[in-house]
Amino acid sequence: MVVLLVIAVVVGLYMAWNIGANDVANSMANAVGSRSLSLPAAIILAALCEFSGAVLVGSHVTDTIRKGIVDPQAFIDQPGLLAHGMVCAMLGAGVWLNLATYLGMPVSTTHSIVGAVIGFGLVHAGFRSIYWGKLGQIVASWFISPILGAALAYVVFRLITRYILAQDQPIRAARRGVPAMVFFAAVAIILAILYRGLENLHLNLSAGLALTCSVAGGLVCALAAGLLIRRRGAAHLHLPLEQQLHQIERMFIPPVILSSCTVAFAHGANDVANAVGPLAAVIDLIRRGAVSTQSVPVETWVLVLGGVGIVLGLATFGYRVMRVLGTQVTEITPSRGMAADLATMVTVLGCSKLGLPISTTHTLVGAVLGVGLARGITAINARVVRAIFSSWGATVPLSALLTIIFFLLDRWFFW
Repeated sequence: MVVLLVIAVVVGLYMAWNIGANDVANSMANAVGSRSLSLPAAIILAALCEFSGAVLVGSHVTDTIRKGIVDPQAFIDQPGLLAHGMVCAMLGAGVWLNLATYLGMPVSTTHSIVGAVIGFGLVHAGFRSIYWGKLGQIVASWFISPILGAALAYVVFRLITRYILAQDQPIRAARRGVPAMVFFAAVAIILAILYRGLENLHLNLSAGLALTCSVAGGLVCALAAGLLIRRRGAAHLHLPLEQQLHQIERMFIPPVILSSCTVAFAHGANDVANAVGPLAAVIDLIRRGAVSTQSVPVETWVLVLGGVGIVLGLATFGYRVMRVLGTQVTEITPSRGMAADLATMVTVLGCSKLGLPISTTHTLVGAVLGVGLARGITAINARVVRAIFSSWGATVPLSALLTIIFFLLDRWFFW
């Protein structure tokens, strides 16, 4: 069992590395694509935020992956086989993600691990072992998240256009509009962290106190943004319209960096489950020697392991997919990046708190498409979008197939 635990930890780290390598585009693509951040700076900031999200908020979605897809009762007499199956699921999903990243395809890590878990569940126990109702909720979230992300991003960018960019004096309008957006972004992220977001540190706050602290933090951020904009914008009030618009895009650079960091935090919170969910199941099985039907707390060191793996993948291999979402779907400016990031953040964090392991890739692509659609259908690169959608369709069956192969080989040699 010690050997199995070591293998599970290594494979879990490998899975987390691939999550960072492929899904890194979800966090900093808009900041890099809008030239608000350089690639090295984006990697450093994303690493800090991804790790924090994984450790502080990640445990909210691990139960769905650990025991929400395959019925553990199907393995009640063979707990060791379930542990082996979870390791095979991590390996199958990790290999698919590694291949997809090498090919430059921004696929969903959530799709990968869900398909992988279904794969070994079907081989061992058949269709009855799958929680089709819960799986239906997860599948629905895969469609809901890009649609919701697109709708929110469309609305946010239309508001930016109407109340700031389309005004006769856009810099004067930005003095009111930009701080308001900073306020809502800051409230959302602070509330997500404080309201049942610090379970692993045992610092949970009531809803009322968390909301009060979030609003206070949002007001501080909005005030700082307002002072900064007034200081920098006073000298540009009488510039020609085109130059005013250029200065406004520069004003959106700090907010888009903030929102991109928030997306990184949300990504770490949601996608760490894809690496540590199966690993948590293996650890629990080894410790108990039996299949548990109760919720098992995910230890902090497991979340830390997932966070470290995500950061390593982000730093070493993540630039490939970042280029696609940041530069090839539609043209990104700081204001457009802000709208897309804000929509992605709200969607991902909200679904994470509901325990739905949604795809951050789907959400962000939907948000970027929403921003593009706000400018007209011709602003979208249809060829790239079709390629992305095709890679999404291949993820579940291929990750399931790889897991089935690994699981059959495992049973052949060890059972």
